[in-house]
Amino acid sequence: MSKKDYYSVLGVSRDASPSDIKSAYRKLAMKYHPDKNPGNKDAEEKFKEAAEAYEVLMDSQKRQRYDQFGHDGLRGGAGGFGGVGFDFDLSDALRTFMEGFGGFGDIFGGSTQQRSGPLQGNDLQLRMALSLKEIAQGVTKKVRLKRQDPCDACNSTGAKSEEDLRTCSTCNGTGQVRQVSRSLFGQFVNIATCRTCGGDGKVIGAVCPKCSGTGRKKGETTLEVKIPAGVATGNYLTIRGEGDTGPKGGPRGNVIVFFEEKKNDLFERHGDDIVYNLRISFVQAALGDEIEIPTLSGKAMLHIDSGIQSGKILRMRGKGIPHLNGHGKGDQLIQVHVWTPTKLTKESKAIFKKLGEHKEISP
Repeated sequence: MSKKDYYSVLGVSRDASPSDIKSAYRKLAMKYHPDKNPGNKDAEEKFKEAAEAYEVLMDSQKRQRYDQFGHDGLRGGAGGFGGVGFDFDLSDALRTFMEGFGGFGDIFGGSTQQRSGPLQGNDLQLRMALSLKEIAQGVTKKVRLKRQDPCDACNSTGAKSEEDLRTCSTCNGTGQVRQVSRSLFGQFVNIATCRTCGGDGKVIGAVCPKCSGTGRKKGETTLEVKIPAGVATGNYLTIRGEGDTGPKGGPRGNVIVFFEEKKNDLFERHGDDIVYNLRISFVQAALGDEIEIPTLSGKAMLHIDSGIQSGKILRMRGKGIPHLNGHGKGDQLIQVHVWTPTKLTKESKAIFKKLGEHKEISP
C-alpha cells in the first residue's frame, strides 16, 4: 500500500466531493494508462497509486478512517485501525478505470469541470501531547483556537454595501466559463473558473473597510476534541468545518489534530503492550513474594515464583493499551531485575558467607 497522501496523489482538497475525486482520477488514469505508456514502469506505478487513492476516497467508510488516522487507519491486524487492507493488482485498477468511466469512448467525449463559488478556507493544524494514561482511557480535551471568522460588517461579502456587489458580466454569476476545443479524438469541453470574479460569480465595487474586501476577520473559538483510546504518536484526527472560513463567504476548512505521546517515567510502550521494569532483592528472587506494582488502571498484586531469574519477563494480560478501532487490549510486561547490593554490613557479610557454604545456592 502506498504511503503517499491520497488527496495529494489525486490533486484534490480534503473536502473534495465524490464527483471531484472521480474527475481527478479520470484525468490521471488517462495520462498514465498503461496502453498509452507501454513499458513505462513509472507511469504504471502512478496509475496504481491513483487507482488505490480512488478506491479509498470513493468509499465513505474507508475515507472516514483515512481522514481520522491516516494510512494506519487502513491497516488490519491487532492494534491496527480496522480490517481494511490492499491486495492491489493492476488488472483491478484497469477494471475500475474501464467500468467506472464507460471506456475510452466516454473519456474522449467527456468534459472537465473546475471549482465554482467562493474558495474554501485553510485547514488548521494542532499538536496535542497526551499522557499514557489519557491514551489508555481515551479523553475529551478543550482547545483554544485562533482562526478566520466571517466579517459581520459586510456579512462576508467583502463589499462596502449591497450596491457595491454586482453579478459578474463575464460568467453571468455562475463563476464558470465554458471553453470548447476540438481534436482528432473529438470535442473537448472544459469548464474553467471565471478569471474575472475568481469563481465567486460576483464582483466588488467598493470594498468593506473592516475586512478590506476579504469577507473575514480574526476570531477565536474553543473546540472539544474527543480522542479515542489507543492512539499513538503520528496519528491524527480531522475535525471537519472548524478551520478558517473561506474568503467572501467560502466554506470553512478543517482542523487537523496531530497526537504526540508524552514520556512516561514508569512504563515503556511497545505497540499496545507496555513494559515495566521491576527490581527485586536476592531474597525475594530466592523465596518468591507477592509484590504490589503500578498499572495504567491503578495498583495490582504480582506473584513472584521462588527461584525466578533476573531478566525473566512476566505478563499481565489485558493491562496494556486498548486496540484502536478494535476489541481488547495489549498486555503489561514485567521485566524482572534481581538487585545486587553494593554495600554490606559486617552482619550481612557474615550471613552471605554462611549461605555461600550451601551448594544449592551456587550456580
